[in-house]
Amino acid sequence: MELFCLYPGGKRKAFTLSYDDGVRQDARLVQLFNERGIKATFNLNLGKQSRLTGWTHESGLEIRYLDKDEIVPLYAGHEVAVHTYTHPHLETLTKAEIIKELRDDKLELERLFGALVIGLAYPYGSYDRRVVELAKAEGLQYARTTKHAYDFSTPEELMEWEFSCHHGYEGLPSLAREFLGTEQELALFSVWGHSYEFDTDQNWQVMEALLGTVAGKGDTWYATNGQIARYLLAMQRLSVREGQLVNPSGQPLWLEVDGQVRVVS
Repeated sequence: MELFCLYPGGKRKAFTLSYDDGVRQDARLVQLFNERGIKATFNLNLGKQSRLTGWTHESGLEIRYLDKDEIVPLYAGHEVAVHTYTHPHLETLTKAEIIKELRDDKLELERLFGALVIGLAYPYGSYDRRVVELAKAEGLQYARTTKHAYDFSTPEELMEWEFSCHHGYEGLPSLAREFLGTEQELALFSVWGHSYEFDTDQNWQVMEALLGTVAGKGDTWYATNGQIARYLLAMQRLSVREGQLVNPSGQPLWLEVDGQVRVVS
């Protein structure tokens, strides 16, 4: 039996984005995504989400957070994920402090959005094995790092998810063009960053060009980080028993079996 794993709808590729901190520039970013039919994940610090808080970037630009009453309508149709409550270096904290940072953020996000929150982006990209295990214990199923794969591979470990690249990567345009032609199984193009960087670097055209290249393709699933994580977790549980495909996850899985596209429920 020859198997080739596919994404929902029989699509061969997936594209996802992840943006941190819940700042005011997210409004412009979300508008760009919505216009192109792109889904993204936004990683928020509920202990900082107030229009009264922010900081001065080294460029001199004043960065301001979104207020809590703004984030629910803004991120409708996208995913929100944990970025901890106050954005500390988690590996420097005690066990109790780590749990509080993760739990307080997760619970308040779930209360505000009325949905289960399963994702995390590590503040500063820093963590250790203790942080990973505590995040799992809090019910988080994936966590994005700031490490880069510079390819279209799916993560070997979802709690240490290396994205393809940051949007500031100088090779982003060529990587995007390469993605269009790849025939890799479960090809995944993932990009992360902070929306305020488009203002500090004065380069919103980078995102506009990226979306112009990858959006609207019939062979690509445009999904949030969480949608992709759930699908990959379900695919990991797929097995073959006595010549039959067995899918215990309850998540419909798409495969090409001996050249024929099938859905295994």
